[in-house]
Amino acid sequence: MTTALANTVPANSAPANTATHAHLPFRDRARGIVPGAALALGVAAVATVVGQHVPLVGSAVPGAVIGAAIALTVKPGARPVSNLNWAPGLKWASTFVLQCSVVLLGAQLSIGEAARVGLSSLPVMLGTLAVCLGAAWLYGRLLGVPRDLRTLIGVGTGICGGSAIAAVSPVIEAASTDVAYAISTIFLFNIAAVLAFPLLGHALGMSQQSFGLFAGTAVNDTSSVVATATTYGAAATSHAVVVKLVRTLMIIPICLGLAALTARRTAAPDAPAPDAPAPGQPGLSPARLLRLVPWFLIGFVAVAAVNSAGIIPPAAHNPLQHTSVFLVAVALSAIGLSTNVSALRKAGPKPLLLGALLWVTVAAASLGLQLLTGTLH
Repeated sequence: MTTALANTVPANSAPANTATHAHLPFRDRARGIVPGAALALGVAAVATVVGQHVPLVGSAVPGAVIGAAIALTVKPGARPVSNLNWAPGLKWASTFVLQCSVVLLGAQLSIGEAARVGLSSLPVMLGTLAVCLGAAWLYGRLLGVPRDLRTLIGVGTGICGGSAIAAVSPVIEAASTDVAYAISTIFLFNIAAVLAFPLLGHALGMSQQSFGLFAGTAVNDTSSVVATATTYGAAATSHAVVVKLVRTLMIIPICLGLAALTARRTAAPDAPAPDAPAPGQPGLSPARLLRLVPWFLIGFVAVAAVNSAGIIPPAAHNPLQHTSVFLVAVALSAIGLSTNVSALRKAGPKPLLLGALLWVTVAAASLGLQLLTGTLH
C-alpha cells in the first residue's frame, strides 16, 4: 500500500529527525517551494497576458503549453537547475494552488444551485461513468492491458483523474509503476481536453450550462475541468465545478466495490500469491472513506454555504473569480513545467491507446446523453 502511493508523497516532506524543531520543517519547506512556485507564477503571468489578447484560449492553456515547452528543454521538474530544486514548488503550485482556486469558485455559487445542478447532472454523470468503466474493461481486455492498469486508467478517466487513481491504487494493491503509467496517460488527455473541448463547444454552439455539464462529465482531472470550462466562460466554470463535485463523490462507492472484488479475488483458493494482502492489513474503514473526499471539495461546499448565507458581498464576487482564474493558470503552468516525457514513453502504446479510446468514448457518451435528456443546447 505504501509503495503504491509513493508518487503521491510530496517531495519536500520533512525528515523525521526535524520533528523536535517544529519551526524548521515549515521554514525549510517554504524555502524549497519558492523557486518552483516563482517559476510557475512567472509563466502564469505571461499566459495571462496571452489570454487577454486571445480570450478564446484563456490563460490556463497558454500556461500549460509554455510550461510544457520549457519542460522539454530545461526539465525543471525532473532535476535541479542552476543549483535550485524546482520540483517542490511545482508540486505545490500544481496541487495546493489549484485546490485553493476550486475553493474560491465556491464564492460564485449557492447551496441551492449546487443541489439543483447536481441533481440535473446525475443522468449524464452516472451514464458516462458506467460507459467509461464498461469500456475500460472491454477495451483493456482487447488490447491486453493488465487488469490493474486498465482499472486505474478507467477510474481516472471516469471519475477524477489523479485523485481517483491515488484513492483506488491502495484498494486494488496496484504496483507503483502502474500508478505512474496511469497518471501519465491521464495527464496527456487532460491537456488534449483543455485544448480541444472549448473549440468543440463553440463549433457545436453549446450554451454555458451545456458546456459546463460536458466539461464536468467528459474531462477527468479537476485542474483540467476547471481549465477547460474557464476558457469557455464563468457560467460554464461554475456549472462544471458543481458537476465535478458530485462526480468526485463517486470515488467512495467505486472504492467500496473494488475493495469487495479484490477481497473476493484474494480469498479464492487459486488466487495468485502476489495478490494476497498482508496479514493484518486494515480494511476500508469509515475514517479512510472520509479521507477519500478531497479537502478542497469540502472547502468549496463551505464557501458556497457562506455565499448562500449572504456573507460574501456581491462586489467581491468578480475579484474572487479573477483570482481563482489566475490560480488555475499558475497550477496549469506548474503541471506543464512538470511534464514527464520519459514516463509516457515507458507506458508504451497500449495504455496510451486505451486512454485515447476512453477519452473519445466518454466525450461521445456525454454529448449523446445530453442529447437524449434534452440538456444539449
